[in-house]
Amino acid sequence: MKIFKYKRVPYAEIRAFSVHILTASGSFLAFLGVVAAAEHRFVDMFWWLGLALLVDGIDGPIARKVRVKEVLPNWSGDTLDNIIDYVTYVLLPAFALYQSGMIGEPWSFVAAGMIVVSSAIYYADMGMKTDEYFFSGFPVVWNMLVFTLFVIDASATTAMIIVTISVVLTFLPINFLHPVRVKRLRPLNMTIFLIWCALGGYSLLLHFTTPDWVVAGVVITSIYLYCVGGVMQLLPSLGGKTPS
Repeated sequence: MKIFKYKRVPYAEIRAFSVHILTASGSFLAFLGVVAAAEHRFVDMFWWLGLALLVDGIDGPIARKVRVKEVLPNWSGDTLDNIIDYVTYVLLPAFALYQSGMIGEPWSFVAAGMIVVSSAIYYADMGMKTDEYFFSGFPVVWNMLVFTLFVIDASATTAMIIVTISVVLTFLPINFLHPVRVKRLRPLNMTIFLIWCALGGYSLLLHFTTPDWVVAGVVITSIYLYCVGGVMQLLPSLGGKTPS
């Protein structure tokens, strides 16, 4: 009788692969978002996107903690992350913008097309991040931008202008903030980002029947997060970096 011996999977590999499963769960959250957007349940869609953003925020630090790249070198967490990010950061928000008809016909369709095409090109850019972990060019965080347009109930003209400017900035060497990984002004940047999240969450709880003070807070924090990377690029000593 032939005896088969099974190789025991090391605990480290199981733990590392679990991180990939966590990252991949974002695809299911995106699917739930697609269903909600198709049914014009945009509040539900943004809750699913918020959960996807949470997963995207925690999987990287966990992956570095458990040394996923070293333990599972044949599985690319970066590739998996980019796939999920394209769906949750780009494709679903563009679909929501189109479904909502916020910019009117046919411009909502045109805007969505601009978003998905420019973002696909951006993801092919090997130099999308600087040495300080700024994004070079608008970092296609369309989930945040489209969400902001919903919160402030943007007019068709305002929405189209913001989308067009952001598409153009995708291809320009202007720094945009990564609030977690950029060390300069990190406490301030994280505080502003968390305030934006809190105000956005409150607006969702109100089903986008948003008080003026919440709209004002979202506008102010959004402008800060949108522009602070470029300001820090112009002022390299701001926040402690010594000019080279």
